[in-house]
Amino acid sequence: MMDALLTAGQRLAEALGAENEALAALDLPRAAGLATAKMQAADAFAAAFATARKFGLRAEGPERRQAAELTERLQRLGAENRRLLERAIAVQSRVIETIAGAALPRAGTGAYGAAGRPAGARQAPALAMATRV
Repeated sequence: MMDALLTAGQRLAEALGAENEALAALDLPRAAGLATAKMQAADAFAAAFATARKFGLRAEGPERRQAAELTERLQRLGAENRRLLERAIAVQSRVIETIAGAALPRAGTGAYGAAGRPAGARQAPALAMATRV
């Protein structure tokens, strides 16, 4: 059973690494395509971890060293993934703000509103985004 946990951890590390590579290149379509594989790998790892914990399994001997190295690798990859996802979200937000700003009419364009007064600048509609990390 410990082999299943280590294999699931390795699969998760590979999925995180692939997504991090896409995010670092700001290849957001590729990163989005890898998200499902990352979530599946994370779910499989969580299930393997829960099973190992349920049966009280502990890594011994060479498996212990391998588990420790995998733990460090997953922590590094996870932290990098979070940083890169935050950066990608910030970039996307700036792009959306730019597009929304360009789509709104500019104040002082000569348009008039009620009572012959210049029309006020339109306010951008509210925008909400949700992501699953």
